[in-house]
Order: sequence, then structure tokens, then C-alpha cells
Amino acid sequence: MASELCKTISVARLEKHKNLFLNYRNLHHFPLELLKDEGLQYLERLYMKRNSLTSLPENLAQKLPNLVELYLHSNNIVVVPEAIGSLVKLQCLDLSDNALEIVCPEIGRLRALRHLRLANNQLQFLPPEVGDLKELQTLDISTNRLLTLPERLHMCLSLQYLTVDRNRLWYVPRHLCQLPSLNELSMAGNRLAFLPLDLGRSRELQYVYVDNNIHLKGLPSYLYNKVIGCSGCGAPIQVSEVKLLSFSSGQRTVFLPAEVKAIGTEHDHVLPLQELAMRGLYHTYHSLLKGRQLLVLWLTAAPPSVCRLLTC
Repeated sequence: MASELCKTISVARLEKHKNLFLNYRNLHHFPLELLKDEGLQYLERLYMKRNSLTSLPENLAQKLPNLVELYLHSNNIVVVPEAIGSLVKLQCLDLSDNALEIVCPEIGRLRALRHLRLANNQLQFLPPEVGDLKELQTLDISTNRLLTLPERLHMCLSLQYLTVDRNRLWYVPRHLCQLPSLNELSMAGNRLAFLPLDLGRSRELQYVYVDNNIHLKGLPSYLYNKVIGCSGCGAPIQVSEVKLLSFSSGQRTVFLPAEVKAIGTEHDHVLPLQELAMRGLYHTYHSLLKGRQLLVLWLTAAPPSVCRLLTC
């Protein structure tokens, strides 16, 4: 196996390959052949998935200076070393399914990085320097142990897809609502009890998933016209314990919709009441706006004599 590996790397060096596939090689250490002499100066994409690597060499950037994509999915890497920050041309880094506990601040130096995948690790926090990744489009940090997200994450102005499923998040930083390019946000399987009221205000954000956050009982009004997933949210209500809510006027009794019962009780946080008020204002505003538009259209088609009569 070792001789076959050396031959593969030697051919790649001799023929100046841009892609090198070293998946499923049962590698426990980074191959020294890759770091020999001047390394592989022409290599742009290195695939080393499904091995048993525990670390990365400090001189990685010196020997592989033109790496654009690095795939290290399904290894046993514990720490992202400082040397990773010297891969200045790197656009895609996949470290999913490892044993990562720490991501070094130097990752913020990867100014060309577009896709960062750190899913299925042991991360408890991300360094604030992640916010320096101005070209980042995809960030997958699902299935970790994150309690919060970096406040500077809102500085990733190109971020389109953010996945933080199955962590331990109990709130979402309000600054996250400022991401101008965010199209899809997935936060399923966390401990969220509320969401920022202006989440969804951006027109770019179209897909929001908050499934299986059992403490989440209300949604911001800006999300009502978005594609959302929210199954498994809110504490379950026992039918036998539900008190039918209604109000009466004279001989008429009006029963409130089931949605009102499901959103909260007198013991819940006041946020659901705020959401109900915002929802009412939202529908009232759009009804008035629609009526005004219809009036303008009618006046446009009406005879001049009728318009003069209405404006007198």
C-alpha cells in the first residue's frame, strides 16, 4: 500500500496534476511524500476523505501553496492548526465528521474561502475571526456543541447558506438579521425559545427551518411569507386540558382559533402576545394597502366627470 501511495504521488508530481485523490487509504499520518522537496506546486484539489488522519502538517501551505479545495471529511482531526491560515487561495475546506474541538483564529485569514463545512464535530464555539471571511457563501456547523454563534458572523456579507442544526443554541444573535445575502437558514434541533423579531425582514432570506425546537412557541411576523419548517416546535398540549377560549357579545359567542391556544398560556413568556399583535398589524396594513391599490385602479378607469366629483 505504501509503495502504491508513493507511486501515485510521484506520478502526480511528475505530470503536474491539479487533482489528487487519496480517499480510503487508511492513512494515519499525512503522507511525507506530499511534503517532499518542493511539494506539489501545481496541485489545486486534494481529496483525503475516509482516512484516519489526526493532524495536519505545519508546512502544508509551503508545500501545497496553490490548493483551492481541501477535502478531509471523515478523519480523526482534533485541531485546525494555525498553518491553515496560510492557504491564501483556498476556496473550499471540508472538515466534516472529524473530532474537532478547536478552530484556530487564523481561519479568518482565508479571505478567498467560499465553502466551510465543519459538521459532525465536537466544537463548543467558533472564533470571532470567522466574520472576516468576506467571500464565504456556505457555512455548515451542524451537529456540534455550540451554545451560541459569533457576533461577528453578520460581517460575512456573501453568506447564503447557514446550517446550525443539532447544536445547543438557545438564542440567535440579532446581528444575524443583517446578513444581506442569506437565502437559507436552518436551525433545527436546538434549544431556541425565541427568535429575533426582525428575522426574515431581508428579501433574500426565503427558507428558514426551526424544526424540533420544543421551547419555540412563536415566529416573527416577517417569516409568514417565507418557506419555513417548524414541526416539533412548542410544548405539546393535552386535549383534555385545553380550555376553549371565547368572548361573547349579547347573544353571540365567538370562539378563538386554535392557534391562539397553541401559542401560549398565562404562564408563558410575553413574546407570543407581541407576535399576535404584530400579526394583526401585518394583515391590517396589507388589507389597507390592497384596498388603496384597488381604489387607484378604479379611479384610473373612471370617467373624468366622476373623478372631478370625487375630488371636489
